[in-house]
Amino acid sequence: MSDPPRRLIVGIGNPDRGDDGVGRLVARLLRGRLPADVRIEERLGGAAELVELLGEADVAVLVDAMMSGTAPGTIQRFDCVAGEVVPGAAGASSHGLGVAEAVGLARALGCLPPVCVVYAVEAADFAPGAEMTTVVAAAAQETAGRIAAELA
Repeated sequence: MSDPPRRLIVGIGNPDRGDDGVGRLVARLLRGRLPADVRIEERLGGAAELVELLGEADVAVLVDAMMSGTAPGTIQRFDCVAGEVVPGAAGASSHGLGVAEAVGLARALGCLPPVCVVYAVEAADFAPGAEMTTVVAAAAQETAGRIAAELA
């Protein structure tokens, strides 16, 4: 009998920078809503730590803020294994090298999990000390619901 898949959710961001904390909020919203075998982590989002986490998973869901030019609160889902391109930070990242770079590096190193998905929420405000905007907080709720349904 084979081992069950190692399932991981990583909420990424800095909660002290407004909407950048959306990934971590989603992680908190998912605690207690998912099967016990799903590991939930909250991280700032440095590429090296994300690559390490990805190498430990069979199924990975990363959640982060993005700035792609869509309306704030827009939720996008990217299938990294299928080659869908995760938007880069375009200078807005508080993580330096972030999710897009981590996915690319994990792919190059051969440690991208067989299932790897990124949920990205369009942000409006990354200012230090800012509160999360209402529209992004609402999108966090919706994103948590989508992930819960996907992993049920």
